[in-house]
Amino acid sequence: MDQPSISDYGFLSDCRSGALVGRNGSIDWWCPDRFDSPAVFGRLLDPAAGHWQLAPVGADRPGCRVERAYRPETLVLRTVHHTPQGSVAVTDALAAERGARGHQLGLNSPAVLLRCVEGLSGRVRLASDFAPRPDHGLLTPYLHDQPGGTVRAVAGATVVELCSDSLTLCAGTDRVHTEFEVAAGETVSFAAGYRAAYGAPSVRLDPSAMLAETVQAWEAFRETHQYQGCYPELVRHSAVVLTGLTYARSGAVAAALTTSLPEQLGGDRNYDYRYAWLRDFSMTLRALWVAACPAEASRLFTWAAHSIGQVGADPVPVLFGLAGERDVSERVAEHLRGYADSRPVRFGNDAWRQRQLDVPGEVVAAVWRLHHLLGDPLDHEVREMVCGLTEQVAETWRLPDRGMWESRDVDRHHLSSKVLCWVALDRAVALAPRLGERADPRRWATIRDEVRDTVLRSGWSARAGAYTGAFGSDELDASVLFLPVVGFLPATDPRMRATIDAVERVLGAGGGLIRRWETDPAGFLLCSFLLVECLVLAGERERAAALFERVAGYANDVGLLSEQIDPDTGAQLGNTPQALSHIGLINAAWRLTDPTTD
Repeated sequence: MDQPSISDYGFLSDCRSGALVGRNGSIDWWCPDRFDSPAVFGRLLDPAAGHWQLAPVGADRPGCRVERAYRPETLVLRTVHHTPQGSVAVTDALAAERGARGHQLGLNSPAVLLRCVEGLSGRVRLASDFAPRPDHGLLTPYLHDQPGGTVRAVAGATVVELCSDSLTLCAGTDRVHTEFEVAAGETVSFAAGYRAAYGAPSVRLDPSAMLAETVQAWEAFRETHQYQGCYPELVRHSAVVLTGLTYARSGAVAAALTTSLPEQLGGDRNYDYRYAWLRDFSMTLRALWVAACPAEASRLFTWAAHSIGQVGADPVPVLFGLAGERDVSERVAEHLRGYADSRPVRFGNDAWRQRQLDVPGEVVAAVWRLHHLLGDPLDHEVREMVCGLTEQVAETWRLPDRGMWESRDVDRHHLSSKVLCWVALDRAVALAPRLGERADPRRWATIRDEVRDTVLRSGWSARAGAYTGAFGSDELDASVLFLPVVGFLPATDPRMRATIDAVERVLGAGGGLIRRWETDPAGFLLCSFLLVECLVLAGERERAAALFERVAGYANDVGLLSEQIDPDTGAQLGNTPQALSHIGLINAAWRLTDPTTD
């Protein structure tokens, strides 16, 4: 089959894991146990790695078309297939636990995929092709017919059971293939439930009842969240996407649902983003605060504090597993061809081993923001964490690191890392009266001012006429757009204003897209949204709003943003849906709403 484009996929979530379903009706990605577990459906990364396609027979012929949309403020996706014989709607969802409401969503998700077909007009013949391939496609399961027309697939540590409310299903050699007809007013529903091979026993699956319960759970969850600001529909939808990327049991937000979707087709910058990044922490917390509620922000903060543990001399990793695992060592899956033959396919991410000096700044800034807004007292563990991180910055800020783009070559004195060191010290000084006897605000303030002077002196390139990506370099880097956003320099400062203009001129790729560096093959969506914030802070609100609308327009037909955009074709690239892109959208919209926000 032809590889669907990244923008062809819709996103399903139960706040335990997620799935991708294409416009062609094929679920090509599902890691059922949790976001970073092995896939049962992995056709996204290899044609033989498993799928579940449900669509009209001959849906790729002339005269057929598809339209789809989420039910409002949910991740329940309704796809309407129009054919010469009639029209049907397929509603796809990952089931919520029965009775889950509010912030209970995802705490005990049953790991069940739901697919419900409704006849709208005429009479349409459909085919369901269910071909699980557990352990990222390494295994072909045994299929067993069960009483009541259910089929059980068993391989390795995985059991998946497929049932229908109105069809008798029969096991094939390596798949369950079923064809059936649906007339106007008729419905046929399916459920596929995952469980560990040696875990809990099977549970009764009732697809129609579970779908109704899931819709209610999502609607109840979103009723507790309010946003009053610019672009409310876009912001609320991005907030739903962030909720869908949240591992509810811990509160951690996965950077993306997927691994190894390439930054450039055929390229090798293919990384696993199914983890939670501390670097994104302050931005994520701000977005959750703006578009969700304090409870979600507080849960994320608690996860981070527990994941970091007591701070010692070793650098704090930039990312953790969703339950706080520190070691997420990387391996290459040689058996998978990769999306559009883009190899390697990676599971795990070795960036956790890197020294990245910006991490403490993100965490301390998040503590400052949360406790400045809430006014709650800091408990002992949080005080110790802030003091430990600040002392680590005080001792290490002069060292080189890999920078926010996680370079895999050599350490450098990255400007954005030094600025985040300044942020850590600056926010710690502000928090000092609440940190106890270990706080040393006078010393921290002295070092903070030294960091600032060093950045202003060594970060400026007269040749480039701008602040650049690293000390002693003339190469522009879009990460410098963080300087006004974190309050290091006002956007109206002459040198900062010149830097913003240079980034827009040199790193602009057309269509409102901003590259991270000059040879970056694609536009990085977060950088475009950071430029929106910088323009607002520089007093150019109208131009910022126009840029925002242009960049938000790169979302697919159901409002999902990947990591990057091909400047030549407008195609989405990189892992999807990308939390950082949706975070950037929320924060830029709020900056347009209230330029004075911190």
